[in-house]
Amino acid sequence: MLNVNCLSDLPRSTYTLSRHRGIDARKLDLLDQRTYTCFPPYSGKSDPWNGYFDALQSITGLCLGLFLCLHVSLVSSILFGAAVTQKVFQFLEGYYFFGRPYPVFVTVVTTILLLMLIVHAAVSMGKFPVRPHQWRKLWNHVHIFHHTDTTLWIVQAGTGFLLFFLASIHLYVILTHSAELTPFESAHRLWTGKLLPLDVLLLLVAVPHACIGLYRLAMKWMVGGIRFRITLRRGMLGVCIALLLIGISALCAYVQLGIQQASHPIESHQDSYENHP
Repeated sequence: MLNVNCLSDLPRSTYTLSRHRGIDARKLDLLDQRTYTCFPPYSGKSDPWNGYFDALQSITGLCLGLFLCLHVSLVSSILFGAAVTQKVFQFLEGYYFFGRPYPVFVTVVTTILLLMLIVHAAVSMGKFPVRPHQWRKLWNHVHIFHHTDTTLWIVQAGTGFLLFFLASIHLYVILTHSAELTPFESAHRLWTGKLLPLDVLLLLVAVPHACIGLYRLAMKWMVGGIRFRITLRRGMLGVCIALLLIGISALCAYVQLGIQQASHPIESHQDSYENHP
């Protein structure tokens, strides 16, 4: 894989590069180091903390990405009925282990996820372009090379910025309502509490970010050629589409339940207690 941090490392004659990468050599000839260099030249000194932060970003990203896939799968139980979702919630509260629900389990897990999100965002911010000229150089890179993984990184960076705020709000809502973990209460907050736009936007942002992140982790820590990269990228796209379809279907089911609950509040309130021992 071509790793270009500075165009000064490239020869002025770029016909070999253009033949293998499909890049117009004339475009590269128009560039110079002042307009394209994204990073300073390597000084020969290494900082071990960079490796530690990079590993921490990978570990927290892996945990958060896998949890998102699990979370979407658990939430999609609403497609099989509110009773099935209630059993899932009871399992998360430890009802089948201790004979009674303990919402503190949900509180502890949510707190850990929120702290992990903060740590992941903090160590990832160092890789974001923050100045206009850095964004301009990055755009030049994308415009000239048309590198798919670079485009995916830009999508991941943009969704990650939005995800920090959206996921923090979502986790705070769960943290403050951990004792009200029922499908009826969730549907009530989603529809009557007007959290539907937040959850829709969160789904559209979180799923692509997690899928691209897991793909980049696999490419970073696993060994494979171009065929492996293409296969993995196609698998990432398939998983992303599947999770989005499942999540949207689950949101529609919760909206339907919320509408029914708003139309018959007394019956829905009684049903929520009948399904929660």
